[in-house]
Amino acid sequence: MTSQTTVDATEPGDGASKTSAAPLETAPGRGLRGHPWFTLVSVAIGVMMVALDGTIVAIANPAIAKDLGASFADVQWITNAYFLALAVTLITAGKLGDRFGHRQTFLIGVIGFAAASGAIGLSHSIALVVTFRVFQGLFGALLMPAALGLLRASFPAEKLNMAIGIWGMVIGASTAGGPILGGLLVQHVSWQSVFFINVPVGVLALVLGLVILTDHRAENAPRSFDLVGIVLLSGAMFCLVWALIKAPAWHWGSSKTWLFIILAVVAFVAFSLWETKVKEPLIPLGLFRSVPLSAGVVLMVLMAIAFMGGLFFVTFYLQNVHGMSPVKAGLHLLPLTGMMIVGSPLAGAVITKAGPRIPLAGGMVLTAVAMFGMSKLDTDTGSPVMSLWFALLGLGLAPVMVGATEVIVGNAPMELSGVAGGLQQAAMQIGGSLGTAVLGAVMASRVDSDLPGNWADAKLPPLGPEQLDKVSEAVQVGVAPVPKGTPAPLAETITKVAHDTFISGMSLACLVAAGVAAVAVLVALLTKRGANAEAGGAGAGHI
Repeated sequence: MTSQTTVDATEPGDGASKTSAAPLETAPGRGLRGHPWFTLVSVAIGVMMVALDGTIVAIANPAIAKDLGASFADVQWITNAYFLALAVTLITAGKLGDRFGHRQTFLIGVIGFAAASGAIGLSHSIALVVTFRVFQGLFGALLMPAALGLLRASFPAEKLNMAIGIWGMVIGASTAGGPILGGLLVQHVSWQSVFFINVPVGVLALVLGLVILTDHRAENAPRSFDLVGIVLLSGAMFCLVWALIKAPAWHWGSSKTWLFIILAVVAFVAFSLWETKVKEPLIPLGLFRSVPLSAGVVLMVLMAIAFMGGLFFVTFYLQNVHGMSPVKAGLHLLPLTGMMIVGSPLAGAVITKAGPRIPLAGGMVLTAVAMFGMSKLDTDTGSPVMSLWFALLGLGLAPVMVGATEVIVGNAPMELSGVAGGLQQAAMQIGGSLGTAVLGAVMASRVDSDLPGNWADAKLPPLGPEQLDKVSEAVQVGVAPVPKGTPAPLAETITKVAHDTFISGMSLACLVAAGVAAVAVLVALLTKRGANAEAGGAGAGHI
């Protein structure tokens, strides 16, 4: 098979240096199929859909809420359903790629993701939107680890950093570019177009995948499924994320919240014990003996908490507090987008030469400073100040997106490249879900605490318990609950109270995100360049 040379060349054993140039030199003679750089282009287009969807929806959320009459909780579920489905299934999906081949799982993921996106665009209720967001997450889970597995198998060890750097640039640019593209589509077309756009992109990714991608499976790839492990791990992750998502409604002291947290802990413990006994475990726990790999996973979680959780509120801040259109809000995030696009390939080059430790730590320092700066945003903050903090955030995130991925995938053996890709993506998606849930809880708690006093201090008409709950729900997304026909002076007072209260909640949420980023600096110091574990060298054999 034509892919044999490519797989042999990625073996990280002692002979890697003798064969490492083989795929890059011989591939052009074989044409498109299996060529490393064309493989990178092909998987990047597919991955772009999933990365873009993580943030493009943030700009569309207000329009979806208005059109479908969705509540704040419904809007959170548009994001959380997607992240939850991804988080629960990513590692299992990576194992599927290791077992059946990453090409097949990648193509199935592309088809399913594009189809689910089209179905969301045709939906006329919030329930259907959330349902198909779950399907988006499930198929995205097939696609993402397979992409990393294909890169790991296609590139020799000394070129893998460069490939992951470019791959990270695509993810970073797509993630950061989502708000701009989303703003243009929502304002000039419709919120449905945010999802319809994935259909032609998916078709392009499918065609390129059929023409270019070739299958890669290590000789000692898994031959069976750890079904018990899959059930235990999926159940543990579901219970954990579900508890965090529902905690704002149930309250953190609720018995229901703690029941799911306890169930998650029990399931994780049972999973760990089971993995030591089964012949072919879902996740060989020996992977985590690698301190750099473990640190990379934790770092991805912490980075995503700070980034995704903070971005969730920034979109409401720009549109509902500053009254910007979706396009204008997206353009105000252009410094973030631009710095991630410019910073990612530069970070890849620096990490290739100097290793990941210092760039990762420095990136999280910049992220912490940026989130602290964003905690100082006010109702009258000007564009130059906002741009400064957004640009600093993009500059900080770029090396983390690239470096943490290389640390995780590069320190895993070849036959576990899918599982490693699943770990990397699961860490990011769990972090995003945790960020939205935890920082959402921080926001809700601060609004619930401050709103009654702010309302009374402004000498506004008293609110009953039910009225206060509705007003609080609106304020949590920066909306001023001004009834129609309200006199202008009274409307202005209500707006000021609502926006000041929202800013107070967003400020606290950003401070928490800054604290998370500061902790991540210490974790980053534990990372090092991918070791291409010896097990991979032994088994990354012929197809």
